[in-house]
Amino acid sequence: MSDRIKVDRPVIVEGRYDKIRIASLIEGTVITTDGFGVFKNSEKKALIRRLASERGVIILTDSDGGGLVIRSYLNSVLPKDKIINLYIPAVKGREKRKKEDSKEGLLGVEGIDCDTLRSVLAPFSSDKPVIRGGVTKADFYRDGLSGREGSAEKRKKLCRTAGLPENIGANALLEAVNLLYDRAGYEKLLASVDS
Repeated sequence: MSDRIKVDRPVIVEGRYDKIRIASLIEGTVITTDGFGVFKNSEKKALIRRLASERGVIILTDSDGGGLVIRSYLNSVLPKDKIINLYIPAVKGREKRKKEDSKEGLLGVEGIDCDTLRSVLAPFSSDKPVIRGGVTKADFYRDGLSGREGSAEKRKKLCRTAGLPENIGANALLEAVNLLYDRAGYEKLLASVDS
């Protein structure tokens, strides 16, 4: 039995270390904003918007000023009724991997202890199975979406058809497809790209 919390909607965090921490605690999807990168990355924004409109999202940013700016921005571009805002406590300290304290001297999501993060996420756990499309890397290879001549162009075409960012890589596209489609939906999408 896993002690990971089932979360049926994507959790939006700032960076990759936040993603690693949260992914170790939940059974579900974690998407990064790449810090302030989401402000200028229209493809990332489009993906997060699509996920929010289809399934809703949980926003879990750092408790410092930067985290609040990112949270405020996401709240301004996403449907209000599809957002759950979660907050971590403001804890003084420094993450182990960093040589210096952050500007405000606060721990980010990656530095908060696991028990605290579990308690923040637990009220939003779900008995529903985590939605997974079941599409694999082997499927992508078989279907010409990765590892073959013309794969990048075919991925772009699939992204355009699905309303996803065109410049996401094969792994990110696989994750998005599994979030947004079941296997039948994927096959239908693929058929429309191949026609």
